[in-house]
Amino acid sequence: MKAVHFGAGNIGRGFVGLLLHEAGYELVFADVADALIAQLQQADSYTVATVGQHPTETVVTGFRAVNSKQQPEVLTEELADADVVTTAVGARILRFVAPNIAAGIAARPAGAPRVAVMACENAINATDILEQEVRAAYEGDDLDEKAFFANTAVDRIVPVQDADAGLDVTVEDFHEWAVERGPFGGAVPDVPGITWVEELGPYIERKLFTVNTGHATAAWHGFTAGHETIAESVADPAVAAQVAAVLEETSALLVAKHGFAPEEMEAYRTEVQGRFANRSLPDPVERVGRSPLRKLSREDRIIGPAAELAERELGSSALQDAFAAALAFTPEGDEEVTRLQELLASKDADAATAEITGLAPEHPLTPALRDRVAARQAQL
Repeated sequence: MKAVHFGAGNIGRGFVGLLLHEAGYELVFADVADALIAQLQQADSYTVATVGQHPTETVVTGFRAVNSKQQPEVLTEELADADVVTTAVGARILRFVAPNIAAGIAARPAGAPRVAVMACENAINATDILEQEVRAAYEGDDLDEKAFFANTAVDRIVPVQDADAGLDVTVEDFHEWAVERGPFGGAVPDVPGITWVEELGPYIERKLFTVNTGHATAAWHGFTAGHETIAESVADPAVAAQVAAVLEETSALLVAKHGFAPEEMEAYRTEVQGRFANRSLPDPVERVGRSPLRKLSREDRIIGPAAELAERELGSSALQDAFAAALAFTPEGDEEVTRLQELLASKDADAATAEITGLAPEHPLTPALRDRVAARQAQL
């Protein structure tokens, strides 16, 4: 069995690549980062350390690495006989890797088993995005005979790494990789780290609206309170209360929308809050809170659930507080922070609210968010 994984960064090496290695796959990393690929090509192993209640160390061996920018022909050859293709590059980068994947699928011999393509990104139905881009780049009419696409939901906190770590990666001891079963036609591969589900949507939203929403909330409120890490932030009772309130609101939505049992959601968010408090994961609030414009966009972790709660006439005041904290998140060196502050300074409250949130003026959530925008503008 062979897997080609796009994205040789910390998540690629410390999560998806690790699980594929442990499942016995011949593992090939593809990336455009010259120095990183050179390191992997010269190394015969790296170590993944987990921290938390059950610390472990796993040595990953037997991998190869391809520079997808400089070695496209080699990458095509690797893809031509792969059983699995995965990505961990960021949802916005999928369109750049799609042509490579399309070329590799096209090179597969007629009659070969179809390759499974899965985008393991922090985005809802990221594989659908990748599939659309692959189809646009594909030359031929036999794509469906050579490949199929399955959506996934991934969850593992990978903090900022030690500057001297090299290829070694430290991650939390919790992980979840949920994959929709249907596209595999009943012949699912034996990957012990995967949870196979009939319907992925609820699990994607449960993760996004609990882990990602809570993480961002802790970062933005923690920054306002002067804390440096997520663990420090949630040790502050005031910040912890804001996170708990946000997760109670998103849990209410997930129960109403997807039918999760209230006690199941209570246990899930309690576990998530415990993960945030892990002091072995020194995750800076500036890293977790970065890219606020993306995280405040219409379908993402704050506006997405808040809008659906408003549409159901359910409360979202804690999510609105998180939105306000994001507007006041101003670390240096983040292009989206700079653009957000420029937008707040240059547009009136109505126009700024519409551009930041993507909500229509008549949406029931818009007036409350407009008030938060106006309050932030008054501080500038």
